[in-house]
Amino acid sequence: MARHERTLAAIFAEPIQANIRWGDVEALLLHLGAVITEARGSRVQIELSGVDSTFHRPHPGKEATKPGIRSVRKFLIDAGHRP
Repeated sequence: MARHERTLAAIFAEPIQANIRWGDVEALLLHLGAVITEARGSRVQIELSGVDSTFHRPHPGKEATKPGIRSVRKFLIDAGHRP
């Protein structure tokens, strides 16, 4: 549980961090009950609490981009999840 709490805190940290691993973000979303569906290319479709969004997995690196973290943050807020 502590791992997911750390990831959630990192997503909502200011300034936005550039070292959050995308795998940790997906693990958090799954822990919160999200359904993750593979889409075309590096895209993933994610549904959580009735909210749907599409994200791009980072490549070739493993860390999410700052704009990506902003999008995840908004998605979590829209789905009713915040620290």
